[in-house]
Amino acid sequence: MQIKAAGAAFALVLLAAPWVFSSSLGLNLLTQMGIAAIVCLSYNILLGQGGMLSFGHAIYSGLGAFAAIHALNAAVLPVSLVPIVGGLAGAGVALLLGWLTAQKSATTFAMVTLGLGELVAALAWLLPEVFGGEAGVSGNRVMGASPWGITFGPQLQVYYLVAAYTLVCTVLMFAFTLTPLGRMLNAVRDNPERVEFVGYDTRRIRFLAVVIAGFFAGMGGGLAALNFETVTADVLGSQRSGAYLLFTFLGGSGHFFGPVVGAVLMVLANVLLSGITKAWLLYVGLVFIAMVVWVPGGVVSLAGRLRWRHVPRYAARALGFAGFAAMVEMAYQLQLLAALGPQVRFMGLTLDATSGLSWAGAAATLGVGVFLGKRI
Repeated sequence: MQIKAAGAAFALVLLAAPWVFSSSLGLNLLTQMGIAAIVCLSYNILLGQGGMLSFGHAIYSGLGAFAAIHALNAAVLPVSLVPIVGGLAGAGVALLLGWLTAQKSATTFAMVTLGLGELVAALAWLLPEVFGGEAGVSGNRVMGASPWGITFGPQLQVYYLVAAYTLVCTVLMFAFTLTPLGRMLNAVRDNPERVEFVGYDTRRIRFLAVVIAGFFAGMGGGLAALNFETVTADVLGSQRSGAYLLFTFLGGSGHFFGPVVGAVLMVLANVLLSGITKAWLLYVGLVFIAMVVWVPGGVVSLAGRLRWRHVPRYAARALGFAGFAAMVEMAYQLQLLAALGPQVRFMGLTLDATSGLSWAGAAATLGVGVFLGKRI
């Protein structure tokens, strides 16, 4: 009953979100969140359900995106079905690479995926006729027939296409967790020796998990190709794979909807936070370290165990972090002093990077936050 209620609530959120965030920026963010949710959920099939730390998941989403953009340009399918080409491409690549990666687990699996990820990323620059070189490959989603007047030109139509795929893919991936294969994947994660002892092949189970994860990652890549109408070799890089790992963990890899929360955070960080401050990667890294140390279950687990008595402690830590962030912003401003001047806006305040008073205030805020965070 709770599962059905959660699914209905998720579908309702997808349906109503564009009416709440109806601006062009809001629709674009929502579309990217839906795409990221599919890819992060697919990554969690490996990380959360199978215990497989992959550094090459961008292979499947990236090659799925390239396959989708080429299918779009070839006009062999209706635009709404192009993401399926990306999914099939991701699964096809996983059939080839998964056989190799699934032979080992733990650290060896992680290192093999890292090497394959770098290999594919380098290969993209050597085949410009396929991957487009520095310019990438562009397409036009507003082409062909327009059934019921749907051209996928307006961002709202693209969002609802992404929302439909997000809902279907989420349901299918949740259903996978309830299948015997999904349960055996959990067993391989927890006790592979016992799984082998009762007669199951752990390598085959990992291999099938990689193929399934590759299919859904490729589906997400195909949707991204439709949304942006261009695909570059950057989508295959290790930075993209690292982002999937980081934000899936931040959301909560031990919970099914944790990667969805992580996907939302990933889009907000990449689009909004990066536009606010040049030090956004530093903040993301610090938050990741803090979550690993204090809240390894992710944001979802934090929300589940948060109590009113904890609010003062977290507020004090947030105060300390604000003081630290103010110092970081002033340090960045000093590097840009000749171009932009000494003043920087931070949380509604105007700070002077050359003023000792501003630095003293930021340091005092950091000190008070740390002191209260330990005392409360």
